[in-house]
Amino acid sequence: MSTLNPSREQLAEFAQNMPADQPILMLNLLRYQEQARYPEGSEHDACSGRKAYSRYSRTALAKVQGVGGRVEVLAQARVALIAPPDEHWDEVLLVRYPSREAFLSMLADSEYQAATVHRTAALADSRLIGCIAP
Repeated sequence: MSTLNPSREQLAEFAQNMPADQPILMLNLLRYQEQARYPEGSEHDACSGRKAYSRYSRTALAKVQGVGGRVEVLAQARVALIAPPDEHWDEVLLVRYPSREAFLSMLADSEYQAATVHRTAALADSRLIGCIAP
């Protein structure tokens, strides 16, 4: 089962269970579509999933930095040593935010929300895991 966007319940659990006022890390596991899947009638040109994610990233990176966050790691995933045999990821992304509140404020930003159409079109599957930063 692919998962691309958090549900209201998942966001509520995140807000409740991540500590307030301390740095967090968001671990992203990304698997791209061969061809981006924009909604029917979309104004966006056809492209690869990677290209669509690049479109999303232009806005997302500015918004991450705007709330005081930064990309810690962006790496190409190669081999999963411990994982189900059919599970694979294309990239691993680790982003540091100054707080849970900073992350949630970014998600609420209207420009960020508009850019997520590219992320959703780009990805075949993803994981987003909140971690407490050292």
